[in-house]
Amino acid sequence: MGGMGEGWTAVIRVFLIRHGESESNAGLTSDDPGSIPLTPDGHRQARQIARALADIPALIVTSRYLRARQTAQPTISRFPAAACEEWPVHEFTYLPHLHGRTRTAQERQPYARAYWDQANPDYASDGAESFTGLLSRTTDFLNRLSAQRSGPVVVFTHGLFMRAVAWSLLTGITRPDENQMRSFRRFANRYLIPNAGVIELRNTDGDAPALLGGSTIHLPAAPARRPR
Repeated sequence: MGGMGEGWTAVIRVFLIRHGESESNAGLTSDDPGSIPLTPDGHRQARQIARALADIPALIVTSRYLRARQTAQPTISRFPAAACEEWPVHEFTYLPHLHGRTRTAQERQPYARAYWDQANPDYASDGAESFTGLLSRTTDFLNRLSAQRSGPVVVFTHGLFMRAVAWSLLTGITRPDENQMRSFRRFANRYLIPNAGVIELRNTDGDAPALLGGSTIHLPAAPARRPR
């Protein structure tokens, strides 16, 4: 693309992509949030994401968690010239006392409900991140995007982190109180992002990124499994 003439505004497109279906999403057990792999359907979704990207990314960003890195791999392979970086866009992890204990996502639900019910944004048990800490990460992420001078940028990340980014952009809240944490919980329960779901942001000449449309784009559903 040639240089822009006077009066033109550079717009950088940013795609936040939730990882493909993981074993935990499929109801299987896990004991460490960072090492949960994709299912075969998740790998299929990852390949589909790579095929769906129309433009060569200027930057591919990945979470450090395995399921996000596995989702990113087909895109990295398709666009070997793209820069690739790991940023702190990993999932919000607030139940560290369950790490090392093999459980399903359903079995963790009572502990998750208890955490959100207490609505203490600064609470973090040993090894956990507070809700305030999560919003600090989203602020740092958005500031880092504002400094990006070329695009598109493709970010392979996680559902709660994506919803926190969207909520931060919609509300401007960076230091939440109890009521605002409850407000986020209601938002997150309604603003569902499927596996391989996409949120698009637009970043204009170093301004704060803007949420495009407030909705998600997502790939077609996986074909139904044949009965065995």
